[in-house]
Amino acid sequence: MDTFLAVVSKREVREYAGRPIPADAEQRILEAGRISGSSQNRQPWRFLVVESPSLRARLADAVYVPANVRGGALVVVIAVGGRGPTAFDAGRAAQNMMLTAWNEQIGSCPNGMPDPDAVARLLDLEDGERPVVVLTFGYPARTRDPQRHAALEWIERANRKPFDEVVQQL
Repeated sequence: MDTFLAVVSKREVREYAGRPIPADAEQRILEAGRISGSSQNRQPWRFLVVESPSLRARLADAVYVPANVRGGALVVVIAVGGRGPTAFDAGRAAQNMMLTAWNEQIGSCPNGMPDPDAVARLLDLEDGERPVVVLTFGYPARTRDPQRHAALEWIERANRKPFDEVVQQL
């Protein structure tokens, strides 16, 4: 898929079909996060793949939209440690994973946590380490075809602020 088309056609998927994600696709998603750039190449992250049903149930109760975690075929918590732009670095890794998934026709959704400290305790994170985002992945319950529209059509269909309101030339 064309990268620009992937970016403009990607939408958050909150309802999953219940199909498992093939191991090779899961590997590519995680590899895309691992290989992401980071400040001074510190790679301040760990990607925690939550497979345990009981842990996943408790994690679902710790995010804003529990159904995303309950329905996802793959649940990944990005935890960071250290100083510097670690949240930005985690965001880069998350976006790489979500775009790689979309290339595989796998949907995704970032999930926030009202109490990140509680999630850190739940996952038994190391001292100085904190969860940044919970990513859920799965095949969309409703099939989505990025090729259905041209990139500019996807942009027009998006509920986003106008270009001139966001981009300012100085």
